[in-house]
Amino acid sequence: MGAQLRVYKRRIRAVTATKKITKAMEMIAASRIVKAQRKVAASMPYATELTRAVTAVATGSNTKHALTTEVEAPTRAAVLLITSDRGLAGGYSSNAIKQADRLTERLRAEGKDVDAYIVGRKGVAYYGFRERKVADSWTGFTDSPAYADAKRVAAPLIEAIQKETAEGGVDELHIVYTEFVSMMTQNAVDGRMLPLSLDKAQEETGTKGEILPLFDFEPSAEDVLDALLPRYVESRIYNALLQSAASEHAARRRAMKSATDNAGDLIKSLSRLANAARQAEITQEISEIVGGASAMADATAGSDK
Repeated sequence: MGAQLRVYKRRIRAVTATKKITKAMEMIAASRIVKAQRKVAASMPYATELTRAVTAVATGSNTKHALTTEVEAPTRAAVLLITSDRGLAGGYSSNAIKQADRLTERLRAEGKDVDAYIVGRKGVAYYGFRERKVADSWTGFTDSPAYADAKRVAAPLIEAIQKETAEGGVDELHIVYTEFVSMMTQNAVDGRMLPLSLDKAQEETGTKGEILPLFDFEPSAEDVLDALLPRYVESRIYNALLQSAASEHAARRRAMKSATDNAGDLIKSLSRLANAARQAEITQEISEIVGGASAMADATAGSDK
């Protein structure tokens, strides 16, 4: 019985140590969510105004450009998947990966070849384990992405959209990331970055039905779109990275809170079992003492006779 009590106490110490770790991780994630939310809010005006500028240029000109012109029969698409570098975040990365798989299946059903671009070690490991081809990947900055990281990710995608498909280019750019809705809700979503849908862009910027001003382009509308193309892709990717970072921290906080609560429940259960084992041990010792005293009393009575 004493050995069983020692086992319970050992398990209680181990679970208590784990609880301290998960509680610390929960608090760290909670503190990082606020910073990530502020970055998301700060990036939104720039992304909105840039999309509005692209829409105005595309509407005010008849220039055919990769930024706004859809290919009649697209045959190749690029999908950028944003996951996390670290685990312990619940279903955050797996939900984004599932969304990317659904998007890939849909694109292939439309007769398009798909090139995968991955951000985050979780996505890279998932594709590597299944021996799926990855065009390019980036890791090491998903917790706190900077604009320089977005530029680094955008560079090969911009190069691919500017190439002909016969030369290894793509006709469409898609992105899969986790949208931060609230502390409790984060949704894995996908969207087409290029070619830009003007109707959808007007809905996002709140300019649907608005009469846009007339512009004179210098030197030309095509040159303006060439200059706006990398800025637009970079801003979209940067905003997606920031939203994914905020979602990752929120998912990790929720997962660590659940782990902390479960550890507390397990400690209570083990404590009850340890108390029961200790009471059983005490009862056994009392029974042995009473039995020994009774035997001695009987022996003494027998000798007196």
